[in-house]
Amino acid sequence: MAELRPSGAPGPTAPPAPGPTAPPAFASLFPPGLHAIYGECRRLYPDQPNPLQVTAIVKYWLGGPDPLDYVSMYRNVGSPSANIPEHWHYISFGLSDLYGDNRVHEFTGTDGPSGFGFELTFRLKRETGESAPPTWPAELMQGLARYVFQSENTFCSGDHVSWHSPLDNSESRIQHMLLTEDPQMQPVQTPFGVVTFLQIVGVCTEELHSAQQWNGQGILELLRTVPIAGGPWLITDMRRGETIFEIDPHLQERVDKGIETDGSNLSGVSAKCAWDDLSRPPEDDEDSRSICIGTQPRRLSGKDTEQIRETLRRGLEINSKPVLPPINPQRQNGLAHDRAPSRKDSLESDSSTAIIPHELIRTRQLESVHLKFNQESGALIPLCLRGRLLHGRHFTYKSITGDMAITFVSTGVEGAFATEEHPYAAHGPWLQL
Repeated sequence: MAELRPSGAPGPTAPPAPGPTAPPAFASLFPPGLHAIYGECRRLYPDQPNPLQVTAIVKYWLGGPDPLDYVSMYRNVGSPSANIPEHWHYISFGLSDLYGDNRVHEFTGTDGPSGFGFELTFRLKRETGESAPPTWPAELMQGLARYVFQSENTFCSGDHVSWHSPLDNSESRIQHMLLTEDPQMQPVQTPFGVVTFLQIVGVCTEELHSAQQWNGQGILELLRTVPIAGGPWLITDMRRGETIFEIDPHLQERVDKGIETDGSNLSGVSAKCAWDDLSRPPEDDEDSRSICIGTQPRRLSGKDTEQIRETLRRGLEINSKPVLPPINPQRQNGLAHDRAPSRKDSLESDSSTAIIPHELIRTRQLESVHLKFNQESGALIPLCLRGRLLHGRHFTYKSITGDMAITFVSTGVEGAFATEEHPYAAHGPWLQL
């Protein structure tokens, strides 16, 4: 639960926001990490010392549901000459270490990231006659922050978020998100490490799919070229009724050429998926391994097998040799105040690490397997083949319900335990094909 009030108004949960010239006695009581981020906000908005704030009534470190302590909302006048409309600018406080006393994030020094190393921002086009910023973006940011805290996966510029619902709960076509560097906010050095600012950009379903099939950075660059779809500062307009491909059909050609030339940089997704070893007999009638022809498990035909192997061979035509991320030896079960939480890079980027947080013992070669995907996950298989394997890369489905994962690899990927001779291999709950 949250409340809305000017950040300069006194309240039971936080003192007013100090400026760079705050009295020493007051500044000493103000959280240093919070003070550092406020300094960057004051640099951009010197005329708005006390913006409206959405504040968590019960802080996350006291058992509250909202990881972000505050979300400040500023009015940005934009720049009409540069096709930058007036808009509301939202800035989060809480993904970075605000306090430095281990109540939320373990302090690891000043040289590395502060907390998760970033805060979220969002730019929403101001509607005519709108005198106060809508508060729904604050809840959207809280939702993303909950994902980060619960999964310990950080976001990176170019990542996408499949939301499958209008961001403001209206009838808008803007139902998903991309992430990029905020065009105005500069990285901040705090006493507890460095904080960068990642901006949320609302996109349509067609734009999300293009980001998946090609890459997020490419789609962000296209959005910057279309003023009504974001413009230079990638401002979200919830009333936008057309995709960039409907506005300018030539942009689809650029995406298609990019996919053909570059492939996809989406190396994996969190998904509803599972796999079973059909090499072993079923344990009971309900075991999915009981799906068989007569008494023998279903197997791929020789033609199908050869097609798969040919696809993998073509991956060798690419000179680059991606390295499969290593296996993390231990699982971290969420945040705990008495130990350091693990920090994982976003799964939806080439920097993905620690895909399988599970202690593994040995690798098993399998004769046949049964793969299960929900509809959305299965729709990404052409992306996996066309955008990843044909370019000598790998693609991973990580189960959202457990430690299980399925990785498709080409023979050009180093570190894989599946090979042409043994195309199906498992390392604990991690299957490679």
